[in-house]
Amino acid sequence: MGQKVAVVGAGITKFVRRAQETGKELGWQAAKLALDSCGLTLEDIDCVSMGTAPDAFDGVHMKGEYLLDGGGGYKKPYMRHYVGGGTGVFAPIHGWLHVASGVFDTCLVVCSEKMSSCHPHPQGAFKTIFDHTTEQPLDPTLIWIFALEYNRYMQTYGISKRDIALVSVKNKKNALDHPAAQLPMEITVDDVLNSEVLAWPVNRLDVSPSSDGAAAIVLAGERTARRITDKPVWIEGVGWSLDTAYWANRDLSYPRYVEKAARVAYDMAGIREPKREIEIAEPYDPFTYKELHHMEGLMLAEKGEAPQLLVDGVTQRDGDRPMCPSGGALGVGNPIAATGLMKVIEIFLQLRGEAGPRQVPGNPSCGLAQAWGDLMQVGTVVVMKNR
Repeated sequence: MGQKVAVVGAGITKFVRRAQETGKELGWQAAKLALDSCGLTLEDIDCVSMGTAPDAFDGVHMKGEYLLDGGGGYKKPYMRHYVGGGTGVFAPIHGWLHVASGVFDTCLVVCSEKMSSCHPHPQGAFKTIFDHTTEQPLDPTLIWIFALEYNRYMQTYGISKRDIALVSVKNKKNALDHPAAQLPMEITVDDVLNSEVLAWPVNRLDVSPSSDGAAAIVLAGERTARRITDKPVWIEGVGWSLDTAYWANRDLSYPRYVEKAARVAYDMAGIREPKREIEIAEPYDPFTYKELHHMEGLMLAEKGEAPQLLVDGVTQRDGDRPMCPSGGALGVGNPIAATGLMKVIEIFLQLRGEAGPRQVPGNPSCGLAQAWGDLMQVGTVVVMKNR
């Protein structure tokens, strides 16, 4: 690629259950916060990358066009994209490609979602997307598909629900320190295990909430980035992978699509020993077990060993390998596309030493954000460094 690319600014709205603002207003708020954070205006932006989930989620036809002006895309090169839950980490990859190519010098990346606009619920949209012959007759919902995967993961490696519940305890507590958080709280393992069973083994407190919210970052080429800030955070590696949509044909105990995406990103970033070199990570955690599942796919833990690292405190904010110090989707919220970008923003702030009470000790210099989506087959990974 033609030039190095840095994140130089970031903004995020409050994640809430039902926002009074429209989707484009949420996008505008995040975009303005991001621009203000680095002292830029829309006049300084060459192009805009908009990430947002399928139109049905917001109940808006041609949602990319609808969000265009709110996201700063008016009279600028603009493209909307989505890969389900993986969108929020694919969005900065998309923007990175524009700037790294040398075609553009700056890119505003915006992810906006207003899931409360979908009636009766986003799950209604999911019921129409599975294979019409082999899967739709089963009347699937995401909850019970994840329940199958959760159970497969436990049974393959002999993992207990009690250990997995610690993810919710950790992340919701971490979220108490995040100003955008929707569901921060102090809970216990027993609280998780005694919450409503949605589809065994998934309890209500195993699941991230349905959310409205937006996030944005500003990307810049190397010369411009150094002129804007003395603390650029460089995107050193990107990777994405698309596995088969037929989830029933895969071994659900291991997310191979995450490993494939991670290997591409690691090779680009020169990462040879991820467990040693990745100092902080934000794996995607829409369900408790997924943080652990994705840790293993990212090769930050051996297969089946992530739960023990959690139990031992390794993944705590002050542990040797902090995971989701932001509070993740479980604590901050899960407005689909904005969730992954929230994680990228967390790594950006952590590597700049600007995460406030969420700051992990030791001045980390290398971090990772990962998201996952569509029909359980998309992996997106970004590796970032501060030098």
